[in-house]
Amino acid sequence: MARRPKDLPKTSSLALIEDASLAEETRRRYLNYALSVITSRALPDVRDGLKPVQRRILYTMDRELHLRSDARYRKSAAIVGEVMGKFHPHGDTAIYDALVRLAQDFTMRAPLVDGRGNFGSPDGDSAAAMRYTEAKLRPLAVELLEELGKQTVSFRPNYDGTRDEPTVLPARFPHLLVNGSQGIAVGMATSIPPHNLGEVIDACVALIDDRNLSVKQLLKFVKGPDFPTGGELSCSKQELEQVYTQGQGALRLRGTWTVEQSGKGPLLLVIQSIPYLVERGSVVEKIADLITSRRLPQALDVRDESTDVCRIVCELRPEADPALVAAFLQKHTPLAVNVQVNLTALVPVEGSDVAAPQRLDLVSMLQHFLRFRMRVIERRLRYELEELRRRIHILEGFETVFDVLDETIAIIRRSEGRKDAAGKLMQRFKLDEEQVNAILDLRLYKLARLEINLIRQELKEKRAAAQKLDALLRNEGKRWKLMRDELEGLKEKFATRRLTKVVGVQEETKIDPEAFIIEEDAMAVITQQGWVRRQQRIKDVASTRVREGDALLEIVAGSTRSTLMFFTSTGSCYSCRLVDLPATSGYGSPIQTFFRLGDGEKLVSVFGTDPRFLEVPPPGEDSSLVEAPLAFALTRSGMAFAFSLRAFRDPSTRNGRRFCRLGEEDEVVSVGLLPPKSLVACVSARGKAILCPESELPRVAGPAKGVRFLKLDEGDHVVAGRSLSKREGPLELQLESGKTTQLRYDASASTSRGGKGFALIKRGRVVQALLSPQVPEFPST
Repeated sequence: MARRPKDLPKTSSLALIEDASLAEETRRRYLNYALSVITSRALPDVRDGLKPVQRRILYTMDRELHLRSDARYRKSAAIVGEVMGKFHPHGDTAIYDALVRLAQDFTMRAPLVDGRGNFGSPDGDSAAAMRYTEAKLRPLAVELLEELGKQTVSFRPNYDGTRDEPTVLPARFPHLLVNGSQGIAVGMATSIPPHNLGEVIDACVALIDDRNLSVKQLLKFVKGPDFPTGGELSCSKQELEQVYTQGQGALRLRGTWTVEQSGKGPLLLVIQSIPYLVERGSVVEKIADLITSRRLPQALDVRDESTDVCRIVCELRPEADPALVAAFLQKHTPLAVNVQVNLTALVPVEGSDVAAPQRLDLVSMLQHFLRFRMRVIERRLRYELEELRRRIHILEGFETVFDVLDETIAIIRRSEGRKDAAGKLMQRFKLDEEQVNAILDLRLYKLARLEINLIRQELKEKRAAAQKLDALLRNEGKRWKLMRDELEGLKEKFATRRLTKVVGVQEETKIDPEAFIIEEDAMAVITQQGWVRRQQRIKDVASTRVREGDALLEIVAGSTRSTLMFFTSTGSCYSCRLVDLPATSGYGSPIQTFFRLGDGEKLVSVFGTDPRFLEVPPPGEDSSLVEAPLAFALTRSGMAFAFSLRAFRDPSTRNGRRFCRLGEEDEVVSVGLLPPKSLVACVSARGKAILCPESELPRVAGPAKGVRFLKLDEGDHVVAGRSLSKREGPLELQLESGKTTQLRYDASASTSRGGKGFALIKRGRVVQALLSPQVPEFPST
C-alpha cells in the first residue's frame, strides 16, 4: 500500500514509497531479465535461425545501406554504427563480434557476410578493428531478405519508436540447421551444429511429399552435422537417431590425418583438419607440451604449416607407428572432442508474435520452418495479387477511355481545371478517383496507337497472372508444390559437397581384450569369393570344403590371439582376430559379415600375425627394415611399393584401413610378403615379366600410389606378382590355352624397376596366377 512519510511535506516532489517484499521483487525483476536474455539475445528463432542482433545486422545492410553482393564494400564501422544507432543500442563490440562471425567461413557452414580484411582465423586470432575491415552481403543472405518488401512478415517499432524492424526474416531455406547456433541464456542454452544445405533441403522436400516422416526416415537425407572445418564424425546411426529424436546428446568429432615421407626424409604425421570451434593454436600447443614433457616419445617436433588449409605437421621417429601416435593425440589433445547438441530454439506462440523457448527434434524443427514458409508464401501471393489487381484497375480505366478517346480529350479541354476534368470523367465513364488521376497523369505520347496496344497487351498479361495467383491461393497443394520448386532451385544454386565424413564408431579399449581369449592354435580358411571360417586342424587341402564354383585363397595358421589381415583389390586392409571367425566345418560366413566391403571389392591376400609364421628379421640385421615385416603391393597398371604390416596388425573397424591410393580404373592385383634379399616378380597379360630386387621398391608409411614397376604396352595390364627366393617355389601361371608356365627365382635375370621386362611366353595370353595354398604345420614345442 502506498503511503507518504510523515516527515515529508505535502508539496514534496519525491515519488511515493511502497512497501514490498525483497524476495518477491528480486524474483520478479530477475524473471524479467531472464526473459529478456532468452527472447532478445541468446536463442535463435526457429523460423529464420537468427538471433536479434544477427537479424538487425542483415536487415540494416540490406535496407538501410543497400550492401547486397553486387554493391561496393563498406567499412564495418559504418555498418556497426548504423545498426547500433537505429536498431540495436547494446554496444558496438557485441554487434561487431556478431558481424565477424557471420563472415567467418570456418565458423559458418554457409557464410552470410562477405568480409574483406582480417576477420580472424582458426588459430584463434581475433579480427582486426572495425575501422580496418569492410563487408557486404553474400548472395545466400539475400535469400533470407528478398521477400521483405512484400508484406510477408510482421514489423514492430524499434527501441525508440522512430522506425520499424521485422520480427523475423522471410527465410527461403532452413537457416537454423544450415549454419547452426550457439548461445547461453538463463537456465537454458542452445547448441545446434551446422548442416549441409543440400541435405537439409532434401529433407524438407521429403517432408513436403510425406508429412508423416519420422526422424529415422529423415536421416536418410540429413547424414548428420556438416562442419565447415571438416573432420570425421564417429557415431552410429542409432546414436544419430537418438540425438535428433531427443533434441540433445553428444557426438564424437575428430580431426583427420595422413602420413607423409619423402625419400630419406623424416616420417611425418600431418593433421589435415581439426574439430569444429577448436582453436588450431591450442592443438599445436598441447602437442608441443606432450613432446617436451616426454609423454610422447614417438614424436620429435610439431609445427603449424597451415595457410587457408589446415596442416599441422608432427615429425615422428623412424620406428614410430603413425596410427598409434594419432590415437594417442586424439585421447590427450583436442584433436577429438565431444560435440554437444541441444536443439533449443524460440518457437512462435500460436496467434501472437511472441516466441517461447522449446527443445525440438529434427522433424519438429523442419515442420516449424515449412509452416512458416507456407505463411510467407501466402502473404507474398496476396501482396502480389493485390498489386496486380491495383494495376489491372488502372489499366481498365485506360481501356475505357481509349475506346472513346476523342470524347475524353474533348471533356478535358472543356474543363476548368484538373478537379473539374476529374469530376466530369468520373461522371461520364463511371470511373473512380484512382483511375481518373492515372488518366490525367498520362503523357500525350501514350495516346499513340502502338502505346494503346501495349497497354491492352499488358492488361491481358496482368489478368492472366492474377488468375494464376488466385488459383495458387485457392489450392494449398499448388502452394506446397511452389515451395518445393523454390527449395530445389535454391539447392541447385547454393548446395555444396559435404565436408564432414560420418564414420563408424571406434570405441576406446579400456581393458585388454586378450585377457578374455583362451590361447590355442587354430587355422583360418579363406576362399576366393570371401567366405571365412576357423578350424582346429586341416588334414589336407583336397578335403577342405568350399562352395560350388569357389576355390581356396589361403589357409592361415596361428594363435587365437593373433590377428588376420585381409588385403583387398580396392586398397583397403581389414583386420580381425582369428578367434572372431566362426568355428565350423561348413562353408563359414561371408567376410561382409565382419567388414563393410564396397561393390566389386574382392580379397587379394591374407596374412596372419603369429610370429611363428610371419618371419621378422632379427633387430639390427638391416637398418632399412625397422618396420618389418614388410609387404609389397602391385596394381593392375604396374605400380608397386613396399609397406609395413605393423599399422594393420590391430583389429580394425568395419571400414578397414587404407594401404593404397589407386588411380582411376586401377586395382590392387597382388599383396605379398617381402623377405629380405628376395626378388619381386611381376607378369602381364601379354606375357611380359620382370624380376627386381626387393630393395628397388620404395618403403612408404601410409597409403600410397607407388612407383612404376613394369612399363606396360597399350592395352596390357598386370595379372600377377609375387616375391621369389631360393627357398620358395616358382610362380605358376595359367595361360589362355589352358596350359601353365612358371617364373622361377633367377638372380641373373633381375633388373631395375620401371623397364619393359622380358617375354615369358612367345604367344597367347596369361590368364591368372595359380594358387596352391598349403596346410601350415605348427612347430613342435
